Amino acid sequence: MRAGGYTPPDLSGTVALVAGATRGAGRGTAVALGAAGATVWCTGRSTTGRRSEYDRPETIEETAELVTAAGGRGIPVVCDHLEPAQVAALVARIDAESGRLDVLVNDIWGGELLAEWDVPLWEHDLAGGLRLLRLAVETHLVTSAHALPLLVRRAGGLVVEMTDGTADYNAGRVRINAFYDLAKWSVLRLAFSQAHDLRPHGGTAVALTPGWLRSEMMLEHYGVTEETWREGTAREPHFCISESPAFVGRAVAALAADPDRARWSGRSTSSGELARGYGFPDLDGTQPDAWRYVVEVQDAGRPAGDAGYR
Repeated sequence: MRAGGYTPPDLSGTVALVAGATRGAGRGTAVALGAAGATVWCTGRSTTGRRSEYDRPETIEETAELVTAAGGRGIPVVCDHLEPAQVAALVARIDAESGRLDVLVNDIWGGELLAEWDVPLWEHDLAGGLRLLRLAVETHLVTSAHALPLLVRRAGGLVVEMTDGTADYNAGRVRINAFYDLAKWSVLRLAFSQAHDLRPHGGTAVALTPGWLRSEMMLEHYGVTEETWREGTAREPHFCISESPAFVGRAVAALAADPDRARWSGRSTSSGELARGYGFPDLDGTQPDAWRYVVEVQDAGRPAGDAGYR
């Protein structure tokens, strides 16, 4: 489906914290919020001169610069969200300098290098699996525990729990291995429980998944760029349904700008579903419907092809 041009919503005056904004969906979300005029606190572990265990070149300072260049105000903060004292200091600084928090995006992940594909639990490296769970779930709990008291000072706060897969899709499938599966299901459930806690305060919590994300790591894996990404279909034909990180970022911006967003509270949704509801496109003007494609084409063993899914 072609969706024409894109005009960001107006989020001027909005203060957001994107936890885990160094790359991928986090960076895409931070930049999309910036394009809408928001002030975006961008956190991550990879900083100029010091890489995280990912050992990748992206830095949190770069993300903040992209936010500012897009039209917002990007503020980089190096933070390990497994360290409560660091997160407490981060939230105290947001309170002191911005005086409010309207949007919290929990995008902290860090588990790609730890997940062993299709390996039984007893054969998976135990230390790596437990580390994956800490990075994917404990970080979100620590961040919300410290950030929500600031967010609930004003009615209408939004929490987005970024995950992989919708509740419907994940419910009937084991995702990669027991540790990864538990991590992603836990984040889905965490959005549901936070929605319950936020409801008396007029707040909203949503679990959101991108589709097949063209992250920096994925583009590198297929030897393509965002501009040449379709060349990756020669190696993996189903890559045709992939989407840029901007797509899920625009989904978050649309939620943040919707005065009736409480209708999504406690729900699991996707970038594709929100695109159809709010009308925003990906960078190429299309609206990839990745999770319907995965069920109807990829998992069904049908030949690759995105006709009818954009």
